[in-house]
Amino acid sequence: MDGEADIRAMATRFFDAIEAGDIETMRGSFAPDAEIWHNTDELVVTRDQTAAVLTGMVARIGDREYAERRLTVFPGGFVQQHVLKGRRMHDDVAVRLPCAIVCRVEDGKITRLDEYFDSAHVAEFRKYANA
Repeated sequence: MDGEADIRAMATRFFDAIEAGDIETMRGSFAPDAEIWHNTDELVVTRDQTAAVLTGMVARIGDREYAERRLTVFPGGFVQQHVLKGRRMHDDVAVRLPCAIVCRVEDGKITRLDEYFDSAHVAEFRKYANA
């Protein structure tokens, strides 16, 4: 069920969905009790909290692209490095967010996602989040 080809396809669908603004497909990629951890705040959040944050991001950042994807699959999960690029809707400024994501996968669903961002890039990406 969780062979390397299956995990690779699921990871690709997951990031393609976020890029396209398809939050329901992204949300459905997670197990119901998945844990999502962020290095910038060291919090563990739920898939629903993540869906809410990404809904806001989709509303604020246009022309989203997961560029320079480097996906490595291993038994039980994957690592992806990429640069999330887009344009802030508020001021049409191009933004980029280099990132590394490590995921555990069971039964075709992400059970744990650890994301690693540089906090300076996050601050610029989230600038005007409340605008």
